[in-house]
Amino acid sequence: MTYFDNLQRNYTDVPITEDGIETIPFIEATNGLVKLFDLLGSKAFNVVQSDMNGNIEKIKNRYEADPTKSPTLEKLVINEQGEKKRTATEGLLWLKRGLEFTSVALRRSINDENEELTVSFTEAYGVTLRPFHSMLVRPIFGLAMKACPYRKDFFEKLGDDQEKVKQQYEEWLLAFEKVVQRLNNFYTEGGYDKGKF
Repeated sequence: MTYFDNLQRNYTDVPITEDGIETIPFIEATNGLVKLFDLLGSKAFNVVQSDMNGNIEKIKNRYEADPTKSPTLEKLVINEQGEKKRTATEGLLWLKRGLEFTSVALRRSINDENEELTVSFTEAYGVTLRPFHSMLVRPIFGLAMKACPYRKDFFEKLGDDQEKVKQQYEEWLLAFEKVVQRLNNFYTEGGYDKGKF
C-alpha cells in the first residue's frame, strides 16, 4: 500500500464542473494532503498543518451552515460576498496559498530527482507564501523548510513500490495542480486575492 492508496479522497476524484470545484470532495482530498506533512517527520511542520486545518474548518463550517449555497468553492465565495464577515472566503484564500506552496514544492521534487526537499520547499516558499508573511512568521516557516527529510527517505515513506509511487504521485500531483490553478484563476478574476472581501 502507498500513501495514495490510503487517501480518503484523491485529487483525481475531485469533480470540477462549470459551477466549480465541489466543496466536500475538495475538503476530503485536502485533509489527505495535510496528512502528507506527517511523512516529512518534523514537528516544525505542525504550524503548516495547523494553519491548513484551521482554514479547512472555516470552509467546512460555511458549507455545513447551508449546503445549498456552497456546493462548490466558487459558489461558497460568491454567496458569502454580501456578508460583513467573509470568514470562508479568507480561509480559502490562505488555504489556496498553502496549497500552491505545497504543489510547487512537490512539483520541484518530482521534476529534479537530485534536488533535496529542503531546497524544493525553501524555493517554493520564496515564490508563494513568503510575500504574504510578516517578518515574525517567516523564520518559523524557514525552520520548517530546514527540517525536511532527505528526498530518498520521504519517497520511501510514500510506499515500498517506488515505480507505483512515482506513477501515483504524478497523477495525483497533476490533479492537485489543476485544482490550485482553478482556485488561483477564480480569486484573481474576482479580485478576491487582493483581500476585497
